[in-house]
Amino acid sequence: MYILGITMNTAIINIKINPEDKREAQRVAAQLGIPLSVILKGFLKQFVRSQSINFTTSEEPSDYLIASLKAAEEDIKAGRVSPTFDNAKDAIAWLNNPQRDNEA
Repeated sequence: MYILGITMNTAIINIKINPEDKREAQRVAAQLGIPLSVILKGFLKQFVRSQSINFTTSEEPSDYLIASLKAAEEDIKAGRVSPTFDNAKDAIAWLNNPQRDNEA
């Protein structure tokens, strides 16, 4: 494209994304005072430079994880856990023993 004596050397990338994710990304970008397109361009340049992708997640545990950990703690307190084994043969024998639940 040629505009006012300047050659615009750009390309368009179309991506499909959940509309809510797009709105949320636009909202966060606006809070930072940066257009979403600038953020995406920066990400792509970093991707090319590093040839790697780094995604981070929240360090806050999900409700599911918290519930699972509580259930595991209850199982441990109630003795509903397997013993430790020195080898796979003993572990398989314990798993195949129908009386194992009555041994604790």
